[in-house]
Amino acid sequence: MLSVKRVLVATLCGILFGLVCMMLAASNPDPAQPVTASTKWLIVLSRTMMGFMIGISALRLSWWLHGLVLGLIASIPMAIPVFNEPSIAVGTVGMGIVYGFLTEWITTKVFKAPPVGMLKTA
Repeated sequence: MLSVKRVLVATLCGILFGLVCMMLAASNPDPAQPVTASTKWLIVLSRTMMGFMIGISALRLSWWLHGLVLGLIASIPMAIPVFNEPSIAVGTVGMGIVYGFLTEWITTKVFKAPPVGMLKTA
């Protein structure tokens, strides 16, 4: 059964990590490539979607693998437009994996809201 607590905590983590990611992207030192306002909000939206996906997912994986996999899956669409700059694309996917892991850790271990597949097993 889906837990409202899990969905809310994971989504809020996604929003928080989206804001962090947006601030990191906005701190780009190259004035020739400024980050537009629409890109900033797409970053927040993408990370929020990742958190929501983690919250509603029913994949039967261990909590840490669940976060890594969904962080990867949710980050790929955000990395596609920057494939012409490999360091940014790899950073986008890499940080998505880290944010996915952290979101899952905070949701499952800190707030004690495990994924659906892990509820009351063992």
